Amino acid sequence: MTAANELPALPCYLNGEYSTIREAKVSVMDRGFIFGDGVYEVVPAYAGRPFRFSDHMRRLDRSLGELRIPNPKKREEWLSLVQDLIERYAASVQKDPKETQQLVYIQVSRGVAMRDHVMPDGLEPTVFALSNRLYIYTEEERARGVACVTAEDFRWKKGHIKSLSLAGAVLARQISADVGATETIMFRDGFLTEAAASNVWVVKDGKLLGAPRDNLVLEGIRYGLIEELCEEAGIAFELRRISREEVLAADEILVSSATKEVLPVTSLDGRPVANGRPGRIYEKLFAGYQRAKQNAA
Repeated sequence: MTAANELPALPCYLNGEYSTIREAKVSVMDRGFIFGDGVYEVVPAYAGRPFRFSDHMRRLDRSLGELRIPNPKKREEWLSLVQDLIERYAASVQKDPKETQQLVYIQVSRGVAMRDHVMPDGLEPTVFALSNRLYIYTEEERARGVACVTAEDFRWKKGHIKSLSLAGAVLARQISADVGATETIMFRDGFLTEAAASNVWVVKDGKLLGAPRDNLVLEGIRYGLIEELCEEAGIAFELRRISREEVLAADEILVSSATKEVLPVTSLDGRPVANGRPGRIYEKLFAGYQRAKQNAA
């Protein structure tokens, strides 16, 4: 087991105060701890600047609204908090913020109350946030692509909420971890939904296909970004239901998330995807993604 004093002394924010993750404490009666009753966001920051911040805040607003939790901060307050954490993390590793790539994690729970499934009125939400290093995949890793496996989507039917209740995603991700794969690509009733912690994209005949924006899929911030990149690169883009057979016959498969950016899948269930190498659509989207990062604001 990992004791609190064995955790890294990363700076964090909890309910108006800054400390470290070794020191910060929440009540055992916090509904985030008891029920997973809350939401979260993960904002990447490149060269000290939050990336697609407004998009992340819109999704945070949507998730909070779905759970009927009042947003505890105004947009400018969230931005100030995120920028402050970026600077505090950089100072903790003795670097200029512009020399760092970070992930800022934001979590809002309904607050503290005696255990009852009914949502109590008037609670003050618990706000926690921290920043940490963002791992950047190497050129060699991207040139190889990653292996994924498939599984039935056994999670709840409100996947569009970025909820703290992640037991289903944890179990799904463990399926791939157990066999040394990067992600678990899931299907519900024979149609693609998403991966355990990523959105999934399928390329066929030069067109990029994605699952529709609905309650079964957490619409990643990269949904909008990838649509923009496709338009810039002249790549046909379509969101629709995609059958398992179409995925298995794809010319390319990609996964996207804040941590993965956009990543080529070259093996699925132990078999090569097409020729087993990253494809041209991936290369165009990855290049566009890097340009977008340079303009992050």
